[in-house]
Amino acid sequence: MRRKVPPFRTTRRKKKNYSNSCNPIKGKTMSTISTADVAKLRRMTLAGMMDCKKALEEADGNFDKAIEIIRKKGQAVANKRADKEATEGVVLSRVTSNGKVGAMIVLNCETDFVAKNADFISFANKILDIALDKNPADLEALNSLPMDGGNVSGKVVEYIGIIGEKLQLSYFEKIEAPHVQAYVHPGNRLATLVGFTKTGLDNQIYKDVAMQVAAMNPVAIDKADVPQAIIDQEIEIGKEQARRDGKPEAMLSKIAEGKLGKFFKESTLLNQDFIKDNKQTIGNYMKSADKDLTVTAFKRYTLNL
Repeated sequence: MRRKVPPFRTTRRKKKNYSNSCNPIKGKTMSTISTADVAKLRRMTLAGMMDCKKALEEADGNFDKAIEIIRKKGQAVANKRADKEATEGVVLSRVTSNGKVGAMIVLNCETDFVAKNADFISFANKILDIALDKNPADLEALNSLPMDGGNVSGKVVEYIGIIGEKLQLSYFEKIEAPHVQAYVHPGNRLATLVGFTKTGLDNQIYKDVAMQVAAMNPVAIDKADVPQAIIDQEIEIGKEQARRDGKPEAMLSKIAEGKLGKFFKESTLLNQDFIKDNKQTIGNYMKSADKDLTVTAFKRYTLNL
């Protein structure tokens, strides 16, 4: 006899709910942390999109906690890279809307790859904006100024965690004058600031002088402004050169004084030949525009040029 086979029954299995066991956070889940939330945190911190998403997930969607997570990450990376050299970066200078105050900053990083990064340059420009707006007395004061819920130095540390390199706000200078001109050479590795006694002249004149400072790297405005230590050094160099050329010892000082005159001509701004017309000095170029026009101060900074 054939054995009877019981009829086949189909049963539906209940689906298990894995939502609680797989979700690493409580409250806002990975699916409920929106792109808008991530974008908002990125605007607040300048961190990458994935870093912001992870921070929000870890913080259960709480923005204050997420910002603190990003800050702690920055400090941890900063501690690890403290012994690294940050010799690359950007040099930026700009003036206020009325043209009477100019500021220059240097934000260093480790590699030229980061120095060319648009977000890094934007971050440096935000610091320069603060410097122009608040007009701090020095670099220490600039580092202490408020920035995006913290201060400038804290934001630099925070940004280290985003970039992954050592960063350092290493330089800040400013000039106040009736007219201030800024010049940044293409590539953001060389910049100048120049203050003038008069405003309202052809802007090309101011630009020409700022570019002269960039190109010719003067040590002072005029002869009287050259520090005595530099003068003494140049005299000793002149004597040594004359001595090597076999000149009599009694003649060395006179020869060195003659060389010092050449040094003043080549290294003081007002006495340098104008790079666009070497038949006149920078001093004469400015006088041709206005007899009372001269330079009150200048700043120049370069990175590895």
